[in-house]
Amino acid sequence: MTPKGELVLVATPIGNLGDLAPRAIEALAGADVICCEDTRRSGRLLAHAGVVGGRLLSLHGHNERRRVEEVLGILAAGRRVALVTDAGTPAVSDPGALLVDAAHEAGIPVRIVPGPSAATAAIALAGFVRDRWRFEGFLPRKGPERRARLAGLARSEVPSVIYEAPGRVPALLADLLGLCGPARRVAVCRELTKLHEETWRGSLAGAAARFTPDAVRGEFVLVLDAAPPAEPAPLRAGELAGELAALVAAGSSRRDAVAELAERHGLARREIYEALSLAVGPAGSDEASRESL
Repeated sequence: MTPKGELVLVATPIGNLGDLAPRAIEALAGADVICCEDTRRSGRLLAHAGVVGGRLLSLHGHNERRRVEEVLGILAAGRRVALVTDAGTPAVSDPGALLVDAAHEAGIPVRIVPGPSAATAAIALAGFVRDRWRFEGFLPRKGPERRARLAGLARSEVPSVIYEAPGRVPALLADLLGLCGPARRVAVCRELTKLHEETWRGSLAGAAARFTPDAVRGEFVLVLDAAPPAEPAPLRAGELAGELAALVAAGSSRRDAVAELAERHGLARREIYEALSLAVGPAGSDEASRESL
């Protein structure tokens, strides 16, 4: 029985060829077939790394679906296939996910040689993150899906990483400015790891003024900061009084009911007493008066 081959995902530089890791070179040199977006571009990368031999097979956004069966056949014959994209990590806003899914379903081993990623580079440079962030990749160009995604970005409680083509950056910034307001922070990362690398950080208003249609060149990644915390809705004295009455009716003492309301709403008991006093009229400040509520 012919042993199954393996599919190896290999991250490649996003700009600086010096970022190609030694283990990535080893994986590419050991592959029988290298699937890549652009055979010419990958050929130059292999020449730079001194990798010779190995068949280059194009696998990109327009042909991935029909290539899957062909590549599965190569893997089933016991061959080793490396998967790369033009830059960064395969299957992350780049071709490859369909092939990876099919290989898993066929029981073919899949492993990865991790490395450069524009998303993680940008989120690190932005400096907005504390513990969580979201990856949006490329947004739809138009229509209701784009509007829905933009609205989600505007409400997001965590920073968001967005990829965008250079010519569309001004329109994206204008859309975000309209939804998020002028003060929302954004980091605009351009030409990451390349000679003219730039990270601009400031407000959306400032970014829209800086990155006009005649000033956008190179590859862009944007990091939109999280939405500011929403202002808490004011407590309505009548609603609090109703909650208090329900707790007392369920068997709680007034003191325990006030304590539960304070915990429920994240307030001090004093604030609960003050709000309740509005529902029943002026009350004294001593504890006896409070207990009368």
